[in-house]
Amino acid sequence: MNWFYTPVARMGLPLKEMTPTQRALAFALLSAGLSQRGYIKALTIISLEEVLHVLEEGKGPVRDPELYFFTLFGEPSEHGTWGYRVEGHHVSLHFTVVDGRLIGTPSFFGANPAMIHDGPRRGLRTLPREEDLARELVRSLDGPQRNLAIVDPTAYPDILTKNSRQAALAGQPSGLGSPQLSERQHEMLLKLLHEYAGNMSESLAATRGRQIDDSRNELYFAWAGGIEAGQPHYYRIQSQAFLVEYDDTQNEANHIHSVWRDFAGDFGRDVLRDHYLASHGVK
Repeated sequence: MNWFYTPVARMGLPLKEMTPTQRALAFALLSAGLSQRGYIKALTIISLEEVLHVLEEGKGPVRDPELYFFTLFGEPSEHGTWGYRVEGHHVSLHFTVVDGRLIGTPSFFGANPAMIHDGPRRGLRTLPREEDLARELVRSLDGPQRNLAIVDPTAYPDILTKNSRQAALAGQPSGLGSPQLSERQHEMLLKLLHEYAGNMSESLAATRGRQIDDSRNELYFAWAGGIEAGQPHYYRIQSQAFLVEYDDTQNEANHIHSVWRDFAGDFGRDVLRDHYLASHGVK
């Protein structure tokens, strides 16, 4: 449960130390937990290390697209209990397998720069819909709705849960509740959530889709910061089961952090608990 999304020393085997065959298998393992869309996002995020190396002229932290680490927990099998993690700067993906069932939280995607302003890749945005769909929603709100949704005029410097082992926010959900949205706004909120769900493989996306459906009448949308493009901003979507957080404040609001967390199910905790109780009588 020790996870990071910053450039720090990590456990696991980095791409840099793999043979070409091992590297191909590592990327196949990464793609197995993601949709095509999510896999493209992950590869694009990894490629941004080269962009940062140029922008920072080698003066910042080590920026290396080969410093992404693959870690296995347990013995991979069709019926056993095991897991794996793929992690590096702005990518932190966690997968747990219990009796053939796949769990994929927490899942973190970041982007720096969020938009490339110069060079041959100028104009590239790695996580555009995570930003644009949320801004479209908040700009659609009327005055009373905005008073509830905008919980702080200043965006927070990072996602609030950061890399905590458990996604806990103090107190009851704040912001604008889904019953206070119009039908069109509610559909906009669901579309935003499905953008996050759709990053994952078909089975994981289906699980998140069921969570969204079960929570559709108890969702809370909270925003902090400006609502115009280019202004620092933060938002979260919270239900009883899951939390989505997004922040774009650093580097003149050109540096995104985003994450999907399950309150009970991160790292497969709830499924593992049921498994151990049923198989071993251990709570």
